[in-house]
Amino acid sequence: MAVARDRQADETRSATGTVDGRYGGYVLAVLVVVYVFNFVDRQILSILAERIKRDLDLTDAQIGFLYGTAFAVFYAVFGIPLGRLADVWERRRIIALGLCFWSVMTTLSGFARTFAQLGLARIGVGVGEASMSPAAFSLLSDYFSAKRRATVMAIHQSAIFIGSGLGLGIGGLIVDRWDAAWSGSAPMGLRGWQIAFIAVGLPGILLSLWVRTLREPVRGQADGIYAPAESQPMRQFARELRSVCPPFTVWHLWRVGASGREIAINLLAAGALAVAAAALTNWLGTPVQWIALGIGIYAGVSWAQAIGYRDRVCFELMFHTPSLRYAIGCFAFLAAAGYGINFWTAPFFIRVHHLPEAQAGLIIGGLHATAGWIGVQLGGVLADRWRQRTLNGRLYVAMLTAVLPVPFALIVLSTDNTSLAATLYFPQSLLGALWSGAAVSTIQDLVLPRMRATVSAAYLLMVTFVGLALGPYTVGRLSAGLGGLRPAMLCALGVNVLALLFGWLATRHLPADELSKIDRARAAGELGL
Repeated sequence: MAVARDRQADETRSATGTVDGRYGGYVLAVLVVVYVFNFVDRQILSILAERIKRDLDLTDAQIGFLYGTAFAVFYAVFGIPLGRLADVWERRRIIALGLCFWSVMTTLSGFARTFAQLGLARIGVGVGEASMSPAAFSLLSDYFSAKRRATVMAIHQSAIFIGSGLGLGIGGLIVDRWDAAWSGSAPMGLRGWQIAFIAVGLPGILLSLWVRTLREPVRGQADGIYAPAESQPMRQFARELRSVCPPFTVWHLWRVGASGREIAINLLAAGALAVAAAALTNWLGTPVQWIALGIGIYAGVSWAQAIGYRDRVCFELMFHTPSLRYAIGCFAFLAAAGYGINFWTAPFFIRVHHLPEAQAGLIIGGLHATAGWIGVQLGGVLADRWRQRTLNGRLYVAMLTAVLPVPFALIVLSTDNTSLAATLYFPQSLLGALWSGAAVSTIQDLVLPRMRATVSAAYLLMVTFVGLALGPYTVGRLSAGLGGLRPAMLCALGVNVLALLFGWLATRHLPADELSKIDRARAAGELGL
C-alpha cells in the first residue's frame, strides 16, 4: 500500500511538472491540426452546396438540414456518452478513433448518389466528430493552468476558422477544376463535389495514427484536484449511451432507480416532442428536420434525468449553477448567428455577387480563415487579461461578440458592391470569433476536473442544437419564404440580442458561483475535496 502511494505521488509530481510546459504546447499543436481536419470535413459542404443542390435536386432547407441537423443531432447526442468516456478513459485514444471514423464517413460522402445516402454519411461524420471536443477540452485543461486556459482554448478554437477557410478554398478549387476537366464522362461517374469529399477525408485516417502517440496526462494535475482512476470505462460508456438512445432511455431510468413520476415525465416529454415535430412538419415541411431534432432533444432530456441518479454532484454543478445555464444560453445564441450566417456566406456571394465557386471559396475561405484565426486568439488573450481584473472578464468578451460584428455584417449583406462586401467581411469574421476561447474556458472553470468532459458535452449539446441544428436550417427556410438569402441572413443577426441578454444575466451570478464551487460540491456529497 505504501509503495503504491509513493508511486502515485511520484507520478503526480512528474505530471505536475508538465503543466504549462513544452510538451503541452506540442499536444496543443497536434490537437489544432486535428480540429482543422474536423472543420474542413464539416464546412466543405458550404462551398459544394450549389453543385449538390443541382445534382441531387435539393432545396435550401434540405441543404441546411444536411449541414446542420443531420450532423448536429448525432454530434450532440453521441457527444454525451463520448464525453463521459473521456472522463474515465484515455482521451488521446478516443480522439484518434473518432478522427479515423469521421474521416472514413467523409470519404463515403463522396460516393453518395441520393439525399438519403448523403444524409446517412453526414450522420456518421457527426458521430465521429462528437469524440473530439470534450476529450480535447479535458486533455488541454490538464496540460495548462487556469490562468492560461482561455488563451490555450482560443488557440485550439482557432482551428475552426482555419479548417472552415481551408474547406471552402479546397472544395471550391476541386469542384471547379474537376467538373471543367471532366465535363463529359468522369471516372466512376463522380462529380467534382464527390471528389472533394474523398480528397479531404482520406488524409484524416493517417493523421489518427499520429494522435495515438500522444501522452495522457494525470487527470486534474493543473488544478491540484486529482481524480482517481475509474474501473470498467466501457461499461460506463455503455451505460451513458443507453441513457440517450430511445427506447432504452426509459429502461435506463428504471435501472438507475428513477421513480414512477420521473419515468412518466420522460414519457410525457417524448409525447410532447412527437406532437411538436408533427405540428412543425405540417407547418414548415422537411419532416426529417423536426423528427431528428425531436429525437435529439428527447435524448438530452433523458440524459439530464439520468445523470441526477448516476452522479449527483455533477448534476448539481451542471444544472444548479445559474451562471453556467445563462452562459451556455449566451454561447448557444452566438453559435446560432455564427453558423447561420457563415455557412450561407459562400452561397450568398455565388448567388448575389455571381462569383464562381473556386473564386468564392478562395476569397471567402481565405478571409474567414485569416480573420477568424486572429479574432479567436485575440479574444482568448483579451479574456484572460480581463479576467485578471474581474471574474466576469471572459463573459464580457462574449458580450462584445454579440455587438461588434453586427454593423459590418449589415453592410456586407446589404451592399451590391462586391469589393466592399468582401473587404468588410474580414472585420465581421474577426470580431465574430472573439468568444470561442472565452466560452470553453468559462465552462471548464465552473466544474470539477473529473467532470469537465461530461459538462463540455452538455455545453456542446446546447450549442449544437440551438446553433448548428437550427441556425443553417432556419436561414435556408427563411431564404425560401422571403425570396432570397439576403433578407434571411439579415434576420439571423437578430439572435445576437438574445446572446447579449443571456451574457448579462450570467455576469450577475458567475463570481459567486465560481468562488463557491468547491463548497457546493462538498455539500452535494463530493468526497476527497
